[in-house]
Amino acid sequence: MNTQRIPTQTLLPQSFCFQKHPFFLSSQAQFQRKRLATFTIKKSSGFSGLTRSKVRDSVSEVEEKKLAEQQVVKRAYPFHEIEPKWQSFWEKNKTFRTPDEIDTSKPKFYVLDMFPYPSGAGLHVGHPLGYTATDILARLKRMQGCNVLHPMGWDAFGLPAEQYAIETGTHPKLTTLRNINRFRMQLKSLGFSYDWDREISTIEPDYYKWTQWIFLQLLKRGLAYQAEVPVNWCPALGTVLANEEVVDGVSERGGHPVIRKPMRQWMLKITAYADRLLEDLDDLDWPESVKEMQRNWIGRSEGAELDFYAVDSNGQKRDIKITVYTTRPETLFGATYLVVAPEHTLLSSLVSTPQSKDVDEYKEIASRKSDLERTELQKEKTGVFSGCYARNPANGEAIPIWVADYVLGSYGTGAIMAVPAHDSRDHEFALKYDIPICSVVTPDDESCVESGNAYSGEGTVMNSSNTTSGLDINGLNCKEAASRVIEWAEKTGNGKKKVNYKLRDWLFARQRYWGEPIPVIFLEGTSESVPLHETELPLTLPELDDFTPTGTGEPPLSKAVSWVNTRDPSSGKPARRETSTMPQWAGSCWYYLRFMDPKNSKELVDKAKERYWGPVDVYVGGAEHAVLHLLYSRFWHKVLYDIGVVSTIEPFKCVINQGIILGEVQYMACKDADGNYVSADFSDLSSEHHQESIPEEKVMKSGDSFVLKEDPNIRVIARAHKMSKSRGNVVNPDDVISEYGADSLRLYEMFMGPFRDSKTWNTSGIEGVHRFLGRTWRLIVGSPLPDGTFKDGSLITDEQPTSDQLRALHKCIAKVTEEVEGTRFNTGISAMMEFINAAYKWDKHPRKIIEPFVILLSPYAPHMAEELWFRMGHSNSLAYESFPKADPTYLKDSTIVLPIQINGKTRGTIQVDEGCSEEEAFRLASLDEKLSKFIDGKTIKKRIYVPGKIMNIIFDRQNTKVGAK
Repeated sequence: MNTQRIPTQTLLPQSFCFQKHPFFLSSQAQFQRKRLATFTIKKSSGFSGLTRSKVRDSVSEVEEKKLAEQQVVKRAYPFHEIEPKWQSFWEKNKTFRTPDEIDTSKPKFYVLDMFPYPSGAGLHVGHPLGYTATDILARLKRMQGCNVLHPMGWDAFGLPAEQYAIETGTHPKLTTLRNINRFRMQLKSLGFSYDWDREISTIEPDYYKWTQWIFLQLLKRGLAYQAEVPVNWCPALGTVLANEEVVDGVSERGGHPVIRKPMRQWMLKITAYADRLLEDLDDLDWPESVKEMQRNWIGRSEGAELDFYAVDSNGQKRDIKITVYTTRPETLFGATYLVVAPEHTLLSSLVSTPQSKDVDEYKEIASRKSDLERTELQKEKTGVFSGCYARNPANGEAIPIWVADYVLGSYGTGAIMAVPAHDSRDHEFALKYDIPICSVVTPDDESCVESGNAYSGEGTVMNSSNTTSGLDINGLNCKEAASRVIEWAEKTGNGKKKVNYKLRDWLFARQRYWGEPIPVIFLEGTSESVPLHETELPLTLPELDDFTPTGTGEPPLSKAVSWVNTRDPSSGKPARRETSTMPQWAGSCWYYLRFMDPKNSKELVDKAKERYWGPVDVYVGGAEHAVLHLLYSRFWHKVLYDIGVVSTIEPFKCVINQGIILGEVQYMACKDADGNYVSADFSDLSSEHHQESIPEEKVMKSGDSFVLKEDPNIRVIARAHKMSKSRGNVVNPDDVISEYGADSLRLYEMFMGPFRDSKTWNTSGIEGVHRFLGRTWRLIVGSPLPDGTFKDGSLITDEQPTSDQLRALHKCIAKVTEEVEGTRFNTGISAMMEFINAAYKWDKHPRKIIEPFVILLSPYAPHMAEELWFRMGHSNSLAYESFPKADPTYLKDSTIVLPIQINGKTRGTIQVDEGCSEEEAFRLASLDEKLSKFIDGKTIKKRIYVPGKIMNIIFDRQNTKVGAK
């Protein structure tokens, strides 16, 4: 039990809170400024933006003061005092600190957010969605008696900071630290229960010392190596670009042409772990969509490598063997051409002299495309004939060799046998270039074949026999035929069985300054690499004033001449340091382990602490990290498992992807050339129509659409987009906190809809949960005084609760507990709202009912709950109070419907408790509006009561007639 006492000095006067709270403006005019802000139409972009600055300029200081005074009275509860007070208390008392030495006999709960990259823009309201969810879980588990690890840190190396440094001349460390401070302040303003004593940042040498140490372990085991690989080279910028920096073959920054160029790079051999990464997915409690994305990314397939020999103009075999990989060896007789990638190593030997110019031009065009662009299924296929042929080993036929960019040099062998009758890409290509199509598989169900399309399914093999080659697979099903072809190929030397993967080794080097230095040196005059000794770590970044690209492909670190030039400690020979740096992924691969033991200077993580805390129980983040970050982390974790650093085979037991919060809905009306409104149903028919932004108050819902209020025949376009500065739809949480409080923001983000679904922000929607919190406050504290302040203490009583109150409470406990543990946070809030609605009907509010409810509320609205707890007479924080448990006795529906008869005729029903006495049943019947007219003022002859079944009230005949009349 935590016994942190609330010191008297934390009960701060209002003036102190105004000064100390980082997101509260002393004038309080911000609330009214936002109310007065208007939308202006940007016709050029079609999107609206708030012109707040103009509104602010128009509000005088006198008006601001007046508006602030009005707002004090209007405030539903004093969140502006409560929230900074309790944030200060938690920080001062280290309420949420997880001690290094803990009682390991207690259950543990490690809940983690995918830690953020601290950009200069700060948080928008989409960011706290996942953070609020993990905080609710962390607070619940503390109260349920678990040791909770709930840390926060910063993924702080990377490209954005370096680009900003280049543009402004500011060192990236300065901007990164400034951004971290802003993020930290914003997160603290939301009351998240992080253990800030465990805060880590990937840019700190004490942290990346161990990132470098992991690299050395990979190097020792042959899992890190150097190789010539194609990279995105931008001649104009003089630098290598990451895939995400290249759009449609040009650089995102400046729009300069980008080419694919081979460069010597560091690689990590993730492919060595492909099978384990694939097999261990099955036992993970992850979204099935994420697991499927990883399976597809790894792309394990079983097939065959088959050899095709080039032939000369006379059809004679040349000494050039082209090996292809195929997952459908049974279709070998249907291969009517070969395709080699533009970067295939044998291409220069294959191209005929007349075709060399066309092939060179095609290679140049292909080099400007990313792998994603080249393999996009919807993209039109392009290619060029090499001028050379190869012999199909199954039937001896000479087939043309084409060069096409839909085949990648990095996948398989960089060459495929094209079977246009049974592959949609090959079919499209063959039709375009008039290449023969030969069907060799017939489906068992003829209705499966669509006329004019390729059939890629299973069936019976046909047209697949040749006496010369000795291969006959006619009449076999596809699976049996595939095995027969592989057996024949291995026997005749024409190929072999092969398991292949789409997964490529991880390109681990960046020609950047702002990243972890790679702890390797090269002896002068050689390419021999020598790893630094572990005692020399961390190898820190040198200070540089010039971060711009060199223009030669050499990384910016090459400018730090005195740092680059060094000596081999073992031999004393001159050497040069590696000047490429690690990618941003490096630091984020293993940070979850460092949180377990962040101050350890002797090892990456203490083994006993890792055995207790690992693996992460719940890991929450965006689905965009489904493949790269999660796959890379799993790879590093398995390597660390193999060398005995960690005790679990997987890092994250449960992964949850939160939905995206979209910007507010924007409404666009269509107009014709004359300026008349046109329904959106017809606007696409003419290029003369243009769209115009219109305010929400001019729109109404009609069925599944939105229409103009002034003319319901005009349908308008209603769209919500992902928040971005370019669209002008970013909502700053600082503004929301200032206007409604952090608890309202937390509650609203959880109430918007199912946690995993995408949702649309609606500022007016937050007012609903704000009113709920206000009602909760007034129920327990009372209504505000005329000046807008509230009395001290609370209105709760010490009398015993009624059975109705106990039932309402325990149903709420059961529902909230179940929904929070199932991450259905929105329905948990609904249950609490129902409780408050019921509580407003009670005359008294017993302590035994209200205190458990406040604890239920605390994971969602911790500031208010702490204040209410204090006002109810407690001197300790409620953070470690026991979370209430539902009593099954009160969860049963113990009320029944009792029919009421008057002189034997049923006149209505009432709700009564099981075991209700005759007197109580009669009292309830007398109070019923419908029944009272038959009972009031009458002389009762007798009552017949069968408990739980019926009550019959007998009157004199005369009284009955009068009553009926």
